[in-house]
Order: sequence, then structure tokens, then C-alpha cells
Amino acid sequence: MPLTPEEPQIYESVPGPRNAAGAARTPQAPRTAAPVPGPRPSPRPAQPRADTKGPSTPGRPGGSGKGNKPASNAPASPAPTAQIQLVGATEATAVEVADETVDKLLDEGRAPNEILLITTGEQHPWAQHELSFGEDAYWRQLADGEDLFCAHSSVVARTTQRAIVLLAVNGGTDPEAAAALPAALEKATEQLIVCGDPERIRGLL
Repeated sequence: MPLTPEEPQIYESVPGPRNAAGAARTPQAPRTAAPVPGPRPSPRPAQPRADTKGPSTPGRPGGSGKGNKPASNAPASPAPTAQIQLVGATEATAVEVADETVDKLLDEGRAPNEILLITTGEQHPWAQHELSFGEDAYWRQLADGEDLFCAHSSVVARTTQRAIVLLAVNGGTDPEAAAALPAALEKATEQLIVCGDPERIRGLL
């Protein structure tokens, strides 16, 4: 007896991490005897277990999906990374060179609130002055996001991303400077400018 031709369901090959919603939308499951609940109960995380066809919530890749859907694990890596530029300076002149670089960026039309300046040794004079009014007032300026902000590499995790980050290697141990480089790069969306001894910095990269 002739078999009923089954329609091939190879629609997951469409690129893009969110194709699960599109695949769930084409109801091509006439051969399953039990009725599929459909994509409506997807907001409830309790039911999608029984329905392997329902769209899984993004950012939470459920392991019970079909085998050819590992593309939903991809949204974690931002492809474009900031450019890294080295500006030669000694440990004693790194902050001064960073300040001169900031002036050049402002002359080129960059806004002050696009720039974050990080030091590895002594705090930048601006940060020392602002911290004299208390930490709350100091960090409030970062939250306001209206001006250039200077911070020490030990607290760079508390800062926010900005288009341009300057890292003045004006002190600190080699392990501290080495840890400050990737931390500063993570905060830069367009460019990381490292001011310091080029030989030392290349050895730390």
C-alpha cells in the first residue's frame, strides 16, 4: 500500500538565532497523532517541556530542542571589538600623555561623555579631586553620564562602557597592568588607547 508522502521540515537552516519562532509558526505536523499545543504557552516556562516544537526563550538555550538548533547559543559573543592603539609614554608621563590625547579627541569633535580614562597607578588628579567630596558624589557623575570620567583600574568593573577608553599605565605591578588591559578593552566600544611604555605593554598583551 502506498505511503503518504511526508513533507520535509528542514526550515531550521534559515540563518539567524531567532528562527525558532519562525519554525514554530509553520504548522507542518499533520503526521503526529497528539495535538501540538502551539506557540502560545511559550511565556510559561513550565510547559515547553512536553512541546519540543514550541519556541524556547532566548538567552536560555533549553537542551530539549531538536538536534540541528545549536545556533541559539551564539548571541553571547559581540563580533566587533574595539581597536587598540599604543601611545608611547613613561610611567611618570602616562597620565599627562593621556590628558593630551583626550584634548586631541575633543578637538576632533568627540564628546566628553564618550571618554573613560583609567589609571593603573596613582589616581588621576580629577578622580582625586572628585573623591574628596565623597564616593557617592564621585560615582553619581558616572551615572549622570555627562562628562569625562576617570577611574582606577581596581574599580573598572563598576564603570560603564564608553566609545573610547584610555588606559594610562602609570604604575602598578605587571600582573595588575596585565589585568587592566582586558578589563579596559571590555569597556571600550570603539577604541582603546593605551598610554605607557610600548615594550612593557606588548609584553603584557
